[in-house]
Amino acid sequence: MKTGTFCPKILDSKGKDEVARVSLQMRKQLIFSVILIFCSAHLSAADKFTFKADRMSGSKALGRETTILTGNAEVKSDNLLLRADRIEIQGDDNQFIDCYGNVWGHEEEKDILFNADRLRYDRKLKIAWLEGNSTLEDRKNEIVARSRIIVYDDENEITVFQTSIRLFKDDMVCRSEYGVYHRQEKLLDLSGFPVVFKKDDEFRADKIRVDLDTDDVIMEGAVSGTIKN
Repeated sequence: MKTGTFCPKILDSKGKDEVARVSLQMRKQLIFSVILIFCSAHLSAADKFTFKADRMSGSKALGRETTILTGNAEVKSDNLLLRADRIEIQGDDNQFIDCYGNVWGHEEEKDILFNADRLRYDRKLKIAWLEGNSTLEDRKNEIVARSRIIVYDDENEITVFQTSIRLFKDDMVCRSEYGVYHRQEKLLDLSGFPVVFKKDDEFRADKIRVDLDTDDVIMEGAVSGTIKN
């Protein structure tokens, strides 16, 4: 049985040049591929939404694809601009945008501002859920509302408020535990110990409807009030 010693082949100058040429070509192809992938992803995202932050990380686990933005995080989806300390983008076609910490939002077309501790936005349904110390300001209708939970339906222009509601408009203050704001009709429906203060007047009932255009108050059930001339 023959044995031998492995002897590496020593390339001459021509061989070395050929290896260098092939290596350079492979690096160029790799760089081109990376650029192509990046551009494709960027263009795809630009068709739907844009984002920026100080840092970005992500997970591509099957069924749990997530992009995490931290530090001056910002996302714009259609007419909605969102900013927060941390933003997570997840779901099929990046359906859900979750914002945490110092959440600020602006629906630019309707000129509605949001503030909250936490916010989730469904890009398909165009519905935003705000939790914690939450505020909605409708600048066009000159209304400011605060609540622990706010659900904003952008397409139907309906907002639901839950728990510790305070709504301010001019010299009128509305309080209750549950409320529905119909933006197009400029109507506010209150229930759950509702009370409306209008200048020095006070109105209480089981249910109260406020016409935010005329400031008229319609009350139903256990009606009481105080009117000062």
